Amino acid sequence: MSGCSVPPRRRWRSGGLAASGAVLLAVLPLATGCGIRTTSVPVDAGPAPSRASCAIPQAENSPDAADAAVEQVYLVCGMQTTPVPRTVQVRVRPAGRVAQVRELVAQLHRSVLGDEAKAGFATAVPGTLEVSGPDPGDPDDALRLGQPIGDLPSFALAQIVCTIAVSPLASAGHSVVLGGSEDGSKVRRYTCTPDLRTQPQAADTAGTELP
Repeated sequence: MSGCSVPPRRRWRSGGLAASGAVLLAVLPLATGCGIRTTSVPVDAGPAPSRASCAIPQAENSPDAADAAVEQVYLVCGMQTTPVPRTVQVRVRPAGRVAQVRELVAQLHRSVLGDEAKAGFATAVPGTLEVSGPDPGDPDDALRLGQPIGDLPSFALAQIVCTIAVSPLASAGHSVVLGGSEDGSKVRRYTCTPDLRTQPQAADTAGTELP
C-alpha cells in the first residue's frame, strides 16, 4: 500500500444533502491521491464482446422435389443485416405478387433455424406483422405494412426491404415501395443500401417519399 486510505463508510442520520456533499468533497482529493482519475462525463467502454460468429450457414438440405427453392432472407447478426440462404417449400405458389410477398415476409416471422441460431443470427420482424397491397392512390407496386413503419424495431425495416429487393418481387431498380398503416400516409421507395443494413437509425430517414 502507498499510505493512501479512504475514510470508512458512516451511516448519516441527519444533515441530509449538505452532509453528503461535505463527505464527497473530502473523499475526492483522497481518491485523486490514490491514482483514481475522476471524470465529469459518463465513460462509454464500448459494447460487450460478442461470441456470435455470424458465419453464414448452408441452406438446409433441399429434398429431391421440384417444389423446393432457395430464398435469400436478411437476418440480424453483429449489428447488421446479412443475407442467409433458406430452402423453402413452395408446394403451391400463391397467385399474385402481394400473396408471394406475404409468403416471403413470413420467413422473417419464423424463429431462426438451428445453424442460424448457433451463428448468432436473429430476426427483428414482429411475428404479427401483416402485409397488404396498395391503398387507393398508391402506385400499383406499393406494399402496405400492418403498422406504422416508425414503430418497427431497429433493423426490421432493413430485413423487409432487403429481402424483397433481392427477390423477383422487387419493384424497378431492385427497390421496394413501402408504406405503413397510417391513414393518408405517403409511401416511400426504398433500396437495400449499406447504411440501412448496418445502422439502426438509418431507417428514420431511409427511402424517398413518392407523390
